[in-house]
Amino acid sequence: MAMIEIPQKAEQILRVLHENGYEAYVVGGCVRDSLLGRTPEDWDITTSASPAQVKQLFSRTIDTGIRHGTVTVVLDRERFEVTTYRIDGEYEDGRHPKQVTFTSSLEEDLKRRDFTINAMAYSDESGFVDLFGGRKDLQDQVIRCVGHSAERFREDALRMLRAVRFAAQLGFRLTDSVRGSIYELAYTLKQVSAERIQAELVRLLISPRPHWFRLAYECGITAVVMPEFDRIMTQRQNNPHHAYSTGEHTLVAMQNIPADKVLRLTMLFHDMGKPEVFETDEAGIDHFHGHAAHSEGIARQIMKRLKFDNATTETVCTLVRNHSRYPKLNAYSVRLTAYEIGGPQLFEQFLQVKRSDVLAQHPDVIGAKLDYLKEVEHIWQDVKLHGDCLSLKELAVSGSDLIADGRKPGPQIGETLHLLLMEVLEFPERNRKEYLLERSREMRFM
Repeated sequence: MAMIEIPQKAEQILRVLHENGYEAYVVGGCVRDSLLGRTPEDWDITTSASPAQVKQLFSRTIDTGIRHGTVTVVLDRERFEVTTYRIDGEYEDGRHPKQVTFTSSLEEDLKRRDFTINAMAYSDESGFVDLFGGRKDLQDQVIRCVGHSAERFREDALRMLRAVRFAAQLGFRLTDSVRGSIYELAYTLKQVSAERIQAELVRLLISPRPHWFRLAYECGITAVVMPEFDRIMTQRQNNPHHAYSTGEHTLVAMQNIPADKVLRLTMLFHDMGKPEVFETDEAGIDHFHGHAAHSEGIARQIMKRLKFDNATTETVCTLVRNHSRYPKLNAYSVRLTAYEIGGPQLFEQFLQVKRSDVLAQHPDVIGAKLDYLKEVEHIWQDVKLHGDCLSLKELAVSGSDLIADGRKPGPQIGETLHLLLMEVLEFPERNRKEYLLERSREMRFM
């Protein structure tokens, strides 16, 4: 098999270690990605040198995880994690080993890793070290654990979610052993921190196959980390607008939107409130009135539980809350919607959400709804082309202008500016300072 092209600085670290009598290899994900023809994000190095010995050889190092054998070597501002061969001790918390023992054996180090495709090492001197069939599993497109899958998952429960994430990223299947062990041990994910679960879920969602979120459901993972998803997977939608259950619709909708964290999260959550408002009319048609507001509430709960940052939470919740809006086909309604949603960027994300939602509906309604959206997008492009005012910031007058014109400071300043903006949203040509000051004077006597 062909050699791996190791970046110059990573190769420099390997060379320094080799010249000083130590073994050293690039290891893990960078080897896997190189064999797949992908560009590795990081180049991790494993070595027989102890952390202290690594620190002696390089002038700039950071004690990233020195207790577990990891030193970060800094070369011209680039960082490379260099980790000593180690054997992990007992895992107390289903996530971290109680202690680690440094070893001179690369085999012992590779044995402790999660999946065969992540347990390969390489150096130009020694070539590939593939003790567990990682290259064959890459060729066969399977996710297999190193050793017994149940043991690997008992050591670190997050590995179960990582298995599903790798499957979605690479398009690989889980072996029966891996799938069975996940189903058996999924409950242990309760031991894993919310931040780590969040990170893996996001990687899964922004993968090329977000609809493989279904695999997390089938393996029992979502029942533990996001039971709200399990509810929508069994929620029927007997309605002319829909061809799928709520959950299947959600999976298809996620496929139809760009691989952006905010957009994929929005599609995951956008219909989660439907079970709460589900009702069937006399004709047997299912309805979900007000589901967007309920979905927003559920999205907010989940994102708080998984410790998402406030900015992401607010953007996602705004899009979920507004996803069922249909602006009228005129410039005023489009401008007003853009303002109420939160500005141009959010409005454009809103249009992407609408499109992906429509594409996951019944084939009989998709055409007409896409035609409607094309018209909205055409109007929006016209609004942008004319530079129409969409916010208080773009209004031709400010609070200072009103005060300079004789208005007393206080809450009425804000109320007046809001009224002026509402008028300008309807009549953008009126966004002129002289006109707006005159309208402000008129409002004083209303």
